[in-house]
Amino acid sequence: MVDTHGGEIPTQNPCAQCGAPIAQPDWIEPGEGRISYLWTCRTCGYRFEAIAIFDVSAIPLAA
Repeated sequence: MVDTHGGEIPTQNPCAQCGAPIAQPDWIEPGEGRISYLWTCRTCGYRFEAIAIFDVSAIPLAA
């Protein structure tokens, strides 16, 4: 898992199929202006991706 997104990892995301809470994503993939999360439900076995899109200009640059 890549941990370069700089924020908190989402937890207890509901399964898109059955609604059961999922403790944490299986995979996090940062990109330019977005972060993709791969989730797997241990209750029903459903797998899905969620994408967070953010404003790149809002990210402060290091000095």
